[in-house]
Amino acid sequence: MYPRSFDYIAPASLEDAVRELGNAEFAKVMAGGMSLIPLMKLRLLSPDLVVDIGRIGGLGEIEDTGDHLSIGALVRHRDTASSDVVPTALRQAASWTGDVQVRNRGTTCGAVAHADVAADQPAAVLALGATMVARGPSGIREIPSDEFFVDALTSALAPDEILTEIRIPKRGGGSAYDKLGRRGGHTDYAVAGAAAWVTVSDGAVTDARVALTGVGTKPELARAAMEAIVGTDGSEGAVRAASERATEGITVIEDLYGSVEYKTHLAKVMVRRALTQALTEARS
Repeated sequence: MYPRSFDYIAPASLEDAVRELGNAEFAKVMAGGMSLIPLMKLRLLSPDLVVDIGRIGGLGEIEDTGDHLSIGALVRHRDTASSDVVPTALRQAASWTGDVQVRNRGTTCGAVAHADVAADQPAAVLALGATMVARGPSGIREIPSDEFFVDALTSALAPDEILTEIRIPKRGGGSAYDKLGRRGGHTDYAVAGAAAWVTVSDGAVTDARVALTGVGTKPELARAAMEAIVGTDGSEGAVRAASERATEGITVIEDLYGSVEYKTHLAKVMVRRALTQALTEARS
């Protein structure tokens, strides 16, 4: 199937891109196009205008600023996956995003802005406590990851805003991401996936963030599991107890890939795996 007809523009600056977004009745931003183009071909999205930011300079870098890591809007999945400075959870999530062609073309910011219910990198940035930086007609707006994912394919970005940067705080500790893909492997959308970040001091878990994907209508924090692991010794028993609370307070949805019971079970398994791997890294 082919998309409906639309106008296309490739502005040379962010200012021009934001202006074009604001002037159009229904416009969408394209960076790599790996999420947008399939939806347009299926006619699930039919924008009047596509604003291609791929030629705008200064958006393709991963930078260590001292207190946080900055991932620009045009950083490809492959670059996130291969960077030594990117935390393990996001690096792993990027390496399991799509196939080689998708990873070579798609962008981390694009995957996050798309807010798919079963994507990998949104869960990772949520677990890492990232901040999303948006550029709109009123200037720059910082959106905490806890507030960014609103619903299925819906983020807190306004129609005339562009996600220009993801900022990941440098807080030490360890992180990890694990999932079961829809075809049984890793390079597919998650039936259920979990990302975890933990810090350990004097043998005790002092802080933790755990996020789920593929389970509900959006990437979401597993707050009960987070509360359960903090203050423990991070032993196998403590991890197992925390993972049993993985979906507490979360509405698990049934879909073509699993029942509520199955997805709830998988969420517990993935939280246990992610927490175990993150704790191993935090202690090393």
